[in-house]
Amino acid sequence: MAELLLDLILFAVGEHMKRITPNEAAGLVKPGMWLDYGATLSQPDVFDAALAKRRGELHNVRIRACLTMRPRAVLEVDPEGTVFHWVNLHFSGYDRKMHDLGRSNYLPLNLGEVPDYYRRFIEPVDILVIKARPMDAAGNFNLSAAIVWLRAIIERAKTIIIEETTSLPHVMGEGVSIHRDEVDYVIKGDNQPVPELPNPAPTDVDKAVAQLIINEIEDGACLQIGIGGMPNAVCSLLKDSNARNLGIHTEMLTDGIIDLYHSGLITGSRKTLNPGKLVCTFALGSKYLYDAIDNNPDIEFHAVDYTNLPHNIMQNDRVVAINNTTQMDLTGQAASETAGHRHLTGTGGQAQFARGAYASKGGKSFICLSSTYERNGKRVSRISTSLTPANVVTTTRADMMYVVTEYGIANLKGKCVAERARAMINLAHPDFRETLEREAYENGLIPKGFFGSIS
Repeated sequence: MAELLLDLILFAVGEHMKRITPNEAAGLVKPGMWLDYGATLSQPDVFDAALAKRRGELHNVRIRACLTMRPRAVLEVDPEGTVFHWVNLHFSGYDRKMHDLGRSNYLPLNLGEVPDYYRRFIEPVDILVIKARPMDAAGNFNLSAAIVWLRAIIERAKTIIIEETTSLPHVMGEGVSIHRDEVDYVIKGDNQPVPELPNPAPTDVDKAVAQLIINEIEDGACLQIGIGGMPNAVCSLLKDSNARNLGIHTEMLTDGIIDLYHSGLITGSRKTLNPGKLVCTFALGSKYLYDAIDNNPDIEFHAVDYTNLPHNIMQNDRVVAINNTTQMDLTGQAASETAGHRHLTGTGGQAQFARGAYASKGGKSFICLSSTYERNGKRVSRISTSLTPANVVTTTRADMMYVVTEYGIANLKGKCVAERARAMINLAHPDFRETLEREAYENGLIPKGFFGSIS
């Protein structure tokens, strides 16, 4: 009955928007086209499967996407990458695997600048195909929990296909829907459950780092919390802290933030932008998170250039940005997205939130990391004299504020290179401090006689 009703509505609004089958939709793709699959929960499934079946008929089909949460049929059927070329704006574990196989390529960017890229620099999209909730009585398809840069693509895409999916949460905010007049074709999705992102329990190191950060969070702070065990540990421990009336202005909404919301600590009453609202551009986590955002007027989704641009972030007072990194050098550079030439994730919003938080009145930016990791059965220091060759700097030393490991916290703002080196050595695991100190002197980071030995 619901499908018949939709067909009648489509007939009433004319030929502009048509219901077609996934195979018919895939039949619109021609060699040399640029397709866009959107990000995270938006990426299509039935269209992807239909397009994969056309592998033998096509060549040089280029697809942009971001944070892929399920295996993509077009990549699975084309192991040599001779037909479908995958360009990614931020890697998930699956995207990383595809990159390791030579199947995916990364587009370097600050995530908050992506709408401008689509409007000014990126070749226009031939076909945008994304999941959305079924059309409502007003003719709108809700875009669900991955708003990001979709509006910028919609403005320029030559053809727009909606894969309607009832399992997506319905979100509130600005630019969270697309009207039937903007849509060319509608295909029926398979309504499979929304992909979830595991939320591992914090380790003892995560908790130690989180405790140091929590001591710096004041009443009325506005939080941006990144992905990973340490940021989630901050959320867990904040529930037992004295901080109250917290706000949220973040890129990604996580399970940990929803925990804080349910605890009553997040009121948003001290925010300048969107007071009383939790603001984000996408949500990724468990069913618990998706249930919490569904039709929830307390949570607003906005385009990523609203959430991530520093001049917007800084308008809230006491912004606290908390993000992870994987390696830092003694001058304060953070490499958060690569391991040498191997690409792991992406710049994301880390650099922009570091700048926005610092510019905020009373704001603080935290980059956190465990002091060591295991590689081939050996313990390796994440703090090094120099970054691993070919490692990409995500947050520059000029933008670095607080650095936190399980061994302490240091504010690098206002410190010269020698002072920074000394502070970073003190944050390293004790087993590596002597070597780091010696290398700092040998490489001129600490002039002889500038400091005494490290205790």
